[in-house]
Amino acid sequence: MKKSHPVRRAVLATAATVSGIVLLLTLKPASDPGSASAAGGAAPPAAAAGQSPQGGAQAAGSGTVTGEVAQTQYGPVQVRLTVSNGKITQAEAVQAPSGGRSTQITADAVPQLNQATVTAGSAEIDAVSGATYTSTGYKQSLQSALDQVQAGGGGAADQGSGSAQARTVTGEVAQTQYGPVQVRVTVSGGKVTQAEAVQAPSGGRSSQITADAVPQLNQAAVAAGSADIDAVSGATYTSTGYQQSLQSALDQAGG
Repeated sequence: MKKSHPVRRAVLATAATVSGIVLLLTLKPASDPGSASAAGGAAPPAAAAGQSPQGGAQAAGSGTVTGEVAQTQYGPVQVRLTVSNGKITQAEAVQAPSGGRSTQITADAVPQLNQATVTAGSAEIDAVSGATYTSTGYKQSLQSALDQVQAGGGGAADQGSGSAQARTVTGEVAQTQYGPVQVRVTVSGGKVTQAEAVQAPSGGRSSQITADAVPQLNQAAVAAGSADIDAVSGATYTSTGYQQSLQSALDQAGG
């Protein structure tokens, strides 16, 4: 029997070993745990439930908004809200029926309506027994204020933000010798783009004076961008009330 040469056996063994190593290297796993990092960095972890990839939903603004006046059989009702991070933290009636029995009804009903608003966070609140008209007016003005909050992106615009987004605010009612005056302004980019009187004296001669004076006052408010406007000749009381309510609106708008 022919014997194998020792050198030949060593060569064959070495070749077999090298072939085995090459085969193992070509069979590396298809999913390499380090391949994602090698290709350009590990993928960011998935956002937690309820959280945006940027780290959370953008916080809602904070501020104060005043609803439009709701006229009732016993007098006007107007609600003002304070909102913080998208939640109502305070509600108050800046106007409510007064005089005679209405004063007592208002004193009893309004605190309950204010509390209910903060608790509910909406206009879905129950009427107070014995104060149906006041409750209805309250809810109407409340809904108007909430609509302003919603239009601001989930919260009242931050009064110090200087945001370019258009915002509409209603000033407080200014009482004059001939009737109430209330101004609403639209502010965009820190400038007054529109002004209007949502309440003004009416009846008899007052209606004509209002019709003549208010358009001039509206135009002056937009042009000046402030409450530093001249009174309209022949409409001193209306002009003064207009300026007072305009200043109140600008204060809310941060102007």
